[in-house]
Amino acid sequence: MKYVLVSGGVISGIGKGTIVLWVPRHGEVFVLDDGGEVDLDLGNYERYLNITLTRESNITTGKIYQHVIERERRGDYLGKTVQVVPHLTDAVQDWIERVARIPVDDTNESPDVCIVELGGTVGDIESAPFIESMRQLKRRVGKGNFLQIHVSLVPVIHGEQKTKPTQHAIGDVGRAGLVPDLIACRCDVPLEKSTIDKIAMFCQVEPEHVLAVHNVPTTYHVPLLLEKQGLLKTFNSILNLDSIPKAQNLINRGQATWTQWRALTNQQDRLYEHVNITLVGKYTNLHDSYLSVIKSLEHSAMRCGKKLNLVWVDASNLEEQAKTENPAEFHKAWHAVCTADGILVPGGFGNRGTEGMIQAAKWARTNKTPYLGICLGMQIAVIEFARHVCDISKAGSIELDEKCQDPVVIFMPEIDKSNLGGTMRLGLRPTLFQEGSEWSRLRQLYGEKKEIHERHRHRYEINPDYIDRLHKGGLEFIGKDDKGVRMEIVELKDHPWYVGVQFHPEYLSRVLDPSKPYLGFVAAAAGCLEKVTSDIMATEGVNGVNGVNGALTNGVNGVRI
Repeated sequence: MKYVLVSGGVISGIGKGTIVLWVPRHGEVFVLDDGGEVDLDLGNYERYLNITLTRESNITTGKIYQHVIERERRGDYLGKTVQVVPHLTDAVQDWIERVARIPVDDTNESPDVCIVELGGTVGDIESAPFIESMRQLKRRVGKGNFLQIHVSLVPVIHGEQKTKPTQHAIGDVGRAGLVPDLIACRCDVPLEKSTIDKIAMFCQVEPEHVLAVHNVPTTYHVPLLLEKQGLLKTFNSILNLDSIPKAQNLINRGQATWTQWRALTNQQDRLYEHVNITLVGKYTNLHDSYLSVIKSLEHSAMRCGKKLNLVWVDASNLEEQAKTENPAEFHKAWHAVCTADGILVPGGFGNRGTEGMIQAAKWARTNKTPYLGICLGMQIAVIEFARHVCDISKAGSIELDEKCQDPVVIFMPEIDKSNLGGTMRLGLRPTLFQEGSEWSRLRQLYGEKKEIHERHRHRYEINPDYIDRLHKGGLEFIGKDDKGVRMEIVELKDHPWYVGVQFHPEYLSRVLDPSKPYLGFVAAAAGCLEKVTSDIMATEGVNGVNGVNGALTNGVNGVRI
């Protein structure tokens, strides 16, 4: 097993994930197949490396201390005094080595290379035990099996690139017992040769081991930037990757993936037509709260050959109260909704802004504007339809009003109402398309599959007692759970695209394989849904894979990561 450690210095959020996976970090809760609620970093890894991780892939301070305490309680340490070194550091190393061998893609084979991102900044007190664990791991696995990349910052002050922060950062790493093999330097502009030479000299690395990672138009360009600097050749020389046996079919698939990535990325520079998507949400002041949603929209827009123009609307500004309290924001918000090519209502919790969401859903339905509702957004669509089409004027949700007269959305009976942490319906679960739903635009994008699997994170559901009334009104529940009692997908027939899903399809979207609900939504907004659908049917075929890990392999040249 080969290990690549990515650490960071100078400032937090320097972009270690940008080097590992080429994306920035932090904001939302990400859900894995096994129901693990983890940092969004793991979502970045899955999206860009086309892999499927587990909660075991995420090691936190709390997890590792709990693990050591439980072992001590079982008597595993035979009464010895339990210390950070060696007990905690050994536990971290054992955990990494165990998880590194778990298959993460459709080959079902153990990976060849394990990438470890060391969270935080070297020098922080919180990360000290983990840094020591990595120092020991380097010795444990031996020379030629461990490579460290340290990500640093090269600020530009009055036009001059300053190397002193990087020099001090490398000094901090050295005092912790680690010696980086490569230094990735983040900078607003391309690094000058003199800057690279100075960093190489004072940090004791070769100039070709200083990676210049300057700002580029999108993070999807970063892999091309790193390849141009010979990163793969450097990896091979240090880790001797040529010694790893690789099947020819994996080499071919890896090269095909890289060819697709280059084509898709280069295409971005030549896109001029925009698709305008208005996101009506609750947490619009913190965009990272919707990071997976944003990435899914980006993937879909690229697939449709359009530039994404994402307009943010605070749902509260669509409500009547805002008309008097903040008329400027009220009219601005409604202008964004009325001029949108597509309206998206994502997930969320609590009642703030929900009446504004309902008004946005009504506008989309009555004006034939493509609409996609995710989790809460689906429930919003059902409430709006119940009120304005089925004449259930008091329709609402128990979450929004516990005394609601007509609760079309209720608390799931099996969910713990007193303990909110980790008690939701989580993880990968099946959805079955119902008989007679062959007309569904969404079902066609899934390749006419009868069953799909998507990730969930919710504690409320559509009330089964209202299904018949809603169905008679014209709202089609085309997808249900495997027991046929939980509503998973709603869709309108006489609409360009009006879809609500109880699951979170953004968790399974990939750069080269966009989530089907998002792809259909963006394609409908861009006016190319029929073409995209026919292309998918032609390439994936009827009853093809569910769009995850089936068409692509991760890694480059057959090396599994």
